Amino acid sequence: MIQKQRMPLPEIEISGRPSAEDTALLFRNLAGFNEVQAGPASACELAIFARHQGEIVAGLTGFTHWNWLSIKYLWVTEQLRRQGLGARLVLAAEREARRRGCEHVHLDTFSFQAVPFYERLGYSVFGRLEDYPAGHAKIFLQKRSLAE
Repeated sequence: MIQKQRMPLPEIEISGRPSAEDTALLFRNLAGFNEVQAGPASACELAIFARHQGEIVAGLTGFTHWNWLSIKYLWVTEQLRRQGLGARLVLAAEREARRRGCEHVHLDTFSFQAVPFYERLGYSVFGRLEDYPAGHAKIFLQKRSLAE
């Protein structure tokens, strides 16, 4: 029986500013492992912006990955909040995700941000991380069906 030779333990390096090349290498290797397990990811970024006279006044970013939409950021300028613009951006992202073959959506927000907003759009809480930040919580939400 042939035994694998063990690699000597490497040195640990801590960085507050890793190079783009180093983080890209981690991503490529992890993505390669994941695709062997779960199939091609076909990850694709998504950005939707609302502009007024050329200036961004609201926007949503995220990505589609396997059959999920992941919403990363949603922001609406203070003057346009509570007028339906945020909902329009989320619904536009969901439509695009359906077009890309997604069936579900997930996101996170903070307890002082937009939990009721997302719940009105059909999202449900599936997790909480208390004291993140201190005195608040990070809330994880999902919408399990993007069927129209």
